[in-house]
Amino acid sequence: MYVHFDFSHSPDTRSYLRMASGRFDSTRVTHRYRVLLPAAAAVVAAPLAKAYAQVWPQRPAGQWPLRFAFYLVNCFVLAAAAAYWFNAARLTGASAEAAALAMLAVLSSRWAVYAAGLPLTDSLYLFVFGAGYYAVRRGPGGSWELILALVLGPIAKESFFLLLPWLLWFGRKTLSLPKQLLALTIGLAGLFAVHQLVDSRLGAPPTQSISNALEHIENLTYSVHRALSPKGIGELLSIFGLFTLFIPIALWLERGRSRSFPPFYATLGAPEVGLLGVVVLHMLLSGDLGRMGYLFAPAFCAALALVFTHGRRLLRNG
Repeated sequence: MYVHFDFSHSPDTRSYLRMASGRFDSTRVTHRYRVLLPAAAAVVAAPLAKAYAQVWPQRPAGQWPLRFAFYLVNCFVLAAAAAYWFNAARLTGASAEAAALAMLAVLSSRWAVYAAGLPLTDSLYLFVFGAGYYAVRRGPGGSWELILALVLGPIAKESFFLLLPWLLWFGRKTLSLPKQLLALTIGLAGLFAVHQLVDSRLGAPPTQSISNALEHIENLTYSVHRALSPKGIGELLSIFGLFTLFIPIALWLERGRSRSFPPFYATLGAPEVGLLGVVVLHMLLSGDLGRMGYLFAPAFCAALALVFTHGRRLLRNG
């Protein structure tokens, strides 16, 4: 993906590469304020550019060092998100082996490949979802992770405000509401500062961001029709691949056995259902069903880890 991707049909990747090069004039409004990962890539690319041509002389000069920097940064951030998936799955009662296997299964998705291999900022948003889910699952011991999600979330992606009610409600046992609001205020202050800096540099009116946000509402009808089409259903099933089938099969095997065995999914509940609702809203407003559906990775990893943990018993009893 990193070496052979065709950038000619991907305006998103071209926008982030220009931002990392310090050029915001030709970037889309949707992208221009997501500055953290492009800035990190620019910092990493500076020393890489000096040695890149000597290590890979067959590749022409230009954006290769910057693309490699995005690759390194995104792999690191996605790995950190996956670590939260693993630890959150352990908190639901999954064994370490099952949680590790489920984490690797979720990372086998093509959307993980996109997030790691391309100049995108999806990895940071996945990190926010992972940190938030882990904080909710851990309770008081996850306060720093919840703070991290609330501070980074507004700058990671504008649609973070769809996740915010879920964090505030289910995170109230992890961190008191006043402390959550304080962390959120820091995140919003950072977002405001980025908006001011970028808008002043471009001379762009603030209303552009509002207009851009309202345009996403028009995607609702398109997303619903797409999700109900054969192609859309295939896209939904391809988010986690064949592993998607493991959970309904396990539920079917578990039927009627809860009297003698506790259901494998007993530790899951309202937080996972609520997170699924948040992800569905992302999918509907974005129109990109598969890419946004992958945001459910933390909860899906936990459910899959529980299936792997109890799989032998389920097969034996089934």
